[in-house]
Amino acid sequence: MEEYKEFVKKWREGKKRLSLRLTPESEEDLWHLYNLIEAGDLVHARTSRTVKTNEAYSRPKKGRRVSLDLTVEVEKVAWDRFSNKLRVHGVVREAPEEFNVVGFHHTLSLAVNKPFTLTKERWRKHHVDRLELAMKARVQPVVVVSIDDEDLCIAVVREFGIDVKVEERVNLPGKLEAEYREKAKNELFKRASETLEKVTREVGGKVVVIGPGFIKNEFVEFMKKRYVKLAEEIVDVKGVNSAGVSGIHEALRSGVLSKAFSKIRLSVEMNAIREVLKRLGKGRGDITYGIDDVERAAESGAVDRLLVLDSYFREASEDLRLRLEKIMGYVEDRGGKVLMVSARNEAGLQLKSLGGIAAILRYPIA
Repeated sequence: MEEYKEFVKKWREGKKRLSLRLTPESEEDLWHLYNLIEAGDLVHARTSRTVKTNEAYSRPKKGRRVSLDLTVEVEKVAWDRFSNKLRVHGVVREAPEEFNVVGFHHTLSLAVNKPFTLTKERWRKHHVDRLELAMKARVQPVVVVSIDDEDLCIAVVREFGIDVKVEERVNLPGKLEAEYREKAKNELFKRASETLEKVTREVGGKVVVIGPGFIKNEFVEFMKKRYVKLAEEIVDVKGVNSAGVSGIHEALRSGVLSKAFSKIRLSVEMNAIREVLKRLGKGRGDITYGIDDVERAAESGAVDRLLVLDSYFREASEDLRLRLEKIMGYVEDRGGKVLMVSARNEAGLQLKSLGGIAAILRYPIA
């Protein structure tokens, strides 16, 4: 923590080339780092690499795998959600001389509880904001149950998106078959409760139950009687027009999950893009999108919030990247906020349809 305070102090003093040692502690931290590490940064970490050796009693130029410390100049970053690692690919800039690997390409694997050092030529405000967000008290993921008499979905909503744990079609008997319907419903509720109990035990987090009609409410009452401790984890019960995965997406779009998701970045992104679309629909003139119009608004100091699609920024040409950096600088220097929006969720898809960049303005501009 002291190292971080010293880092922030130097950053506020205007120092540009700064290094910071970081240790991701969760999947959410890896998500923050995925958006923090950019082309041109330097990442220093312990890794392993196959090197050629001419040791005695070995074949000339035989390869062997060794552990060593490397500094890589980043070219691209990929996030492997299945192995929970970041793949940082680039050119080796620093390494022990004996291995002769400087100038060659290498991929570092950044994982939970694996420390590394990140160096940037210039830390921008949105970089430090991202660090602050990651260092705040950990917010557990939210487990969402989306249920009706036709669909059941149990998913974990994290900062990087929706992780579906169970999805199945349900075929409850009709209301005219009351006896069979009640038996089938109790079996469904029991199965859903057991799965929910397992998921919450694995990931932690509070529970939100959503769905159309009364099934969701009956499910909650069932848990209150049969799974008392699990029912205590329910923070909200909300009605939506559909169940299953589509119901969860609907709940995110409409904002009905805001109570549970208020501290999750996914919700922040959804709220921001919803505000953009709402203002566009009203034709108020205080929204602009597309690189040219946003740039003009940023230069005039009119931008309150700037939304940039992370893939648009990450995959930009050098000229476009410099242009985007300049726009972000204009916004931050005039007290505005920059929000990098994930291309992996619905908010990102909507922002992509607007050209990958949009701005919420303080006032309409011509």
